[in-house]
Amino acid sequence: MPMMTAALEYGGYISLIKLIVYVGLFFASMPLVNWVHRDSQEVRAKVTRWTSVVIGATAVALLLWLVMPMFIIGLLVYLIAVGTASLVYVMHRNSRVAEFEKVLTAAHIKSVFVNENKKMTSASKGLSFITANGNEVPLPKPKSQNAFGFMTACNLFSDALWKRASEVILSPTGKGFSCVYRVDGMAVKQEDKTREETEYFIQFLKQVGDLDVEERRKPQRGSIKLFKEDDQTEWEVVTAGSTAGEQVILRRKEEYSLMKLNVLGLDPKHVEMLSAIRDIEEGLFIISGPKKSGVTSSFYTLLRSHDPFMNDINTLEKRPVVELDNITQNIFKLSDTGTSSYSQKLQSILRLGANIVGVADCEDKDCAKLSAIAASNGKVVHVAFEASSSAEALAKWFKLVPDRSLAVKKLIGVINQRLVRKLCEKCKQAYQPNPNLLRKFNMPADKIKLLYREGEIEYDKHGRPLLCDQCQGTGFVGRTAVFEAIIFGDKARAILKKVKTPQEIATLLRRAGMPYMQEQAIKKVATGETSIHEVIRVLTPPKAGAKPKK
Repeated sequence: MPMMTAALEYGGYISLIKLIVYVGLFFASMPLVNWVHRDSQEVRAKVTRWTSVVIGATAVALLLWLVMPMFIIGLLVYLIAVGTASLVYVMHRNSRVAEFEKVLTAAHIKSVFVNENKKMTSASKGLSFITANGNEVPLPKPKSQNAFGFMTACNLFSDALWKRASEVILSPTGKGFSCVYRVDGMAVKQEDKTREETEYFIQFLKQVGDLDVEERRKPQRGSIKLFKEDDQTEWEVVTAGSTAGEQVILRRKEEYSLMKLNVLGLDPKHVEMLSAIRDIEEGLFIISGPKKSGVTSSFYTLLRSHDPFMNDINTLEKRPVVELDNITQNIFKLSDTGTSSYSQKLQSILRLGANIVGVADCEDKDCAKLSAIAASNGKVVHVAFEASSSAEALAKWFKLVPDRSLAVKKLIGVINQRLVRKLCEKCKQAYQPNPNLLRKFNMPADKIKLLYREGEIEYDKHGRPLLCDQCQGTGFVGRTAVFEAIIFGDKARAILKKVKTPQEIATLLRRAGMPYMQEQAIKKVATGETSIHEVIRVLTPPKAGAKPKK
């Protein structure tokens, strides 16, 4: 009897529930081992090492659990051992992958309870992308490389559009990428981007812009379109490799084809003067200004002032900014340098019979001479090049075309320009100017009682800036051009044949009635369109040895 009682007590020592828990956790560890084995291959970790770590931790924990007299202590040992091995692996693999691929993070746990498709729609911020081939980009699969690049693109473009950026520059640094917006011509530093998010962003851009994703050294150029509600913007995508990494420049393409003379910023007299050019049957007009002074806008606008249906209009350009409707744009590429020069390309255009020709970057003598000859042979030619003033532009033209009779024979006129920022109408502030300042700029102190400047940023009680919703705190919205412009008559052309120095040219222009650029700029200050400090900033010559603005 005692023997039977002992046997019954011994057989009752093994609990069915405990056995099920033990066996269940043993089989539950198998998917974990399989995941570690598969995942370590995908993230390029050491597969054998990490698989062995998890298997070893599981086996040792099960053995200890089996020999321990107290079931609950063995269970805790098992959970701690397997959990620790798993967490160590997770920490290691998370350090090797992108943010969106990390597991057991707060964002990952939160995403388990979120509809990922709705999350992607929300992350788009109402933006949709159109590829270089004209196809709409569908929402990417959640938690993919494309999804991460897509979300970064939506965040960056949404911010750039709100801040009215015309250019976004991402440059590699030691730890990540610096980000700079160009707003109304001014470089505005933004918060740096991580290397990881920027690289996925670049990959997404290349796919949308039909660029080679694998090419990271040679320069590439493409374009994409964005739609947000009813607004469409087109952006040029430029990538180029460097020793530090791949640089990206995004340039917003402006609606040059829609611009008219009266919106460039010209004085009404200048608009009337330049409008007359469209009725001229032959001659040459010079468009000049420093870099980033709006010369391209004026160049395109003057060409479009001619009737494109009544004329055969051609351009020669090294890098067109946009496509112009009903105008044939001839591009001189780097690949052309082995077979022809810029002037030879121009000569072939002239031979095809175009009666109106626009020559951008007319910087060499052969090209200038061909342009002057074409203007003398029944064609209208617009040439554009860099110069800091109208006098300097003419002096440069006479160097390019040493034959003075040819240079001035059909010379219609010349313009030179700058771009100044326009004050924000919503937050600009009026003030009483110093009379000495007015006298310095030849402004009538008795007539001008108030001038305007950019509004000061206000702050809430927590010290956070309250930004104007129109200018975003910059004080300016958009830009307008300031011009020197003159049309020559026969008398002025006869004198131009004889002048020798830039000073003599400047004197002639003044006597011919051309207002100085400073005078034109002061008119915009007096009407509250811009500020006196903005005019000083733009018209002050750069100091000797100073680097030119990019």
